[in-house]
Amino acid sequence: MSGSDPDFMQSLARGLHVLEAFRELGSGQSIASLSGHTGLPRGVVVRCLHTLTELGYVGRRDRQFHVLPAVLRLADAYLSDRSLSALAQPILEGLRDEVEESCSLAVLEGAEILYVARASRSRIMSIGLHVGSRLPAWCTSMGRVLLAAKAPEERDGLIPGDPLPRLTSNTVPDRAALEGVLQGVLRDGYSIVDQELEIGLRSIAVPVKDETGVTVAALNVGTNALERSLDELRQDVLPPLVRAAAGLGRQVASAR
Repeated sequence: MSGSDPDFMQSLARGLHVLEAFRELGSGQSIASLSGHTGLPRGVVVRCLHTLTELGYVGRRDRQFHVLPAVLRLADAYLSDRSLSALAQPILEGLRDEVEESCSLAVLEGAEILYVARASRSRIMSIGLHVGSRLPAWCTSMGRVLLAAKAPEERDGLIPGDPLPRLTSNTVPDRAALEGVLQGVLRDGYSIVDQELEIGLRSIAVPVKDETGVTVAALNVGTNALERSLDELRQDVLPPLVRAAAGLGRQVASAR
């Protein structure tokens, strides 16, 4: 990653790598589990954990290490009152109340979408979603909006190889079919995922664009497939969703 970059701090990168491992492994990890997950030597992990413990980000009970609430300080700048998350929250809450469905905002981080704001109505997925949740971009409505905004060569490495993982019987089967879907998203200006990620879940998403027309995030509404048809998503949900995204885009522009 650092190559010959003289300004790259390998020790800092290793410490962050260890800290990020808790997100995937969960709290309560041993030196051995963190070493195995990160690929870092045990001695390096020990030094990283000692530093993180001294700084108050990690605690230790017996031989198990746990993330402490101090890590939330790292998110303060992003979650400030002029951040994308803060600007979006009242808009999402208004949209939720208008359409009576859960609404979310996500950005693209690698091959995943990262939830940065959410207004929930009810839980319609088997997994709970919250700020900080991640899902594969290629099979989600927000992810497809964000992928569609990328040039084909940019998104190539963000999509799994063929055949695509079969999450449900509705999942797009291969990259060629997915590319056709992404072209449709570009043409139509929105993405609908109909029970491809999870049976019973339908969602519709639109891009949030800045003043230059660049897509900076995606906004979606998720619904129970038994309660809303695809036509209802397009006719009843899409117009207020588009208005909300446009309003957020204006807020982003004025905040800069």
